[in-house]
Amino acid sequence: TKPMQKTTISIGGLLSRFKGKVSFTFFLVLFEAILDLLYPLFIGFAINDLLEKSYSGIYALAGLGILGLLIGSGRRFYDTRAYTSIYITLSEEMVLRERENKSSISKISARSSLLTEFVEFLENSVPTIVSSVIGVVGILIVVATLSIPVFWACTLLFLLMVLIYVFSGNKNFIYNKGYNNEIENMVNALSAEGTEAMRAHYKSLIGWNIKLSDLETWNYAALWTGIIGLLVYAPIAVINSGTTNYGAIFSILMYVFQFVEGLVSLPLFIQQIIRLQEISNCFKNA
Repeated sequence: TKPMQKTTISIGGLLSRFKGKVSFTFFLVLFEAILDLLYPLFIGFAINDLLEKSYSGIYALAGLGILGLLIGSGRRFYDTRAYTSIYITLSEEMVLRERENKSSISKISARSSLLTEFVEFLENSVPTIVSSVIGVVGILIVVATLSIPVFWACTLLFLLMVLIYVFSGNKNFIYNKGYNNEIENMVNALSAEGTEAMRAHYKSLIGWNIKLSDLETWNYAALWTGIIGLLVYAPIAVINSGTTNYGAIFSILMYVFQFVEGLVSLPLFIQQIIRLQEISNCFKNA
């Protein structure tokens, strides 16, 4: 097996190298995201039809759910096998390269763990990121056709999230760099004589974790202040706009909750991407 290229261990590098396997799952994720976007509308139609003593909306909603179940289950079966194959390939290459560089077992072990984070990110987080982004953008488009005031409120909340993570991104990167450097030093610290090195190692790890947690807590508090404002404003805006269609009111409020759910998940992925970007630099500098 050829040694792994240094540029491979990055999100973009892995997506490019394994685009054949990844592109199929991306297609299925896109399909799933579109189906998810239709649920509030179909529920609204079902409510209106039931008020008219008709079950046609319920049948359509059930059909949408079954289609989503089939697509989602099929993608997960495929993902497990595809990403296991990717991980085996990358692990073999990484170990061979580190052996050629005469790296210590501790360094190989640490980098193997870091490599696992990349593959797990591709398998578990990337589909959710794609779904969240499509969901957030799609919901903004749909809500714009249903309620302009709610659309602008959602847009302002999205801009608030962007500003929060633009201003905190550099600190996040620095803290993750310090944490990753300490992880690579774990085996050396644990194998040193006495307890001083071990104590210093764990104290450093805890320190970086606390800094990351505190930063995320401040970001969380700022974002949720905006979310609370949106959740209070949305029903008031919908009712005051004169909307009397029960299905439409329910759909708009469901879209607001879906928008909040998608928006809340994005910062978690931003954190992961920042961490993986720093990990990628570790492999490039190997």
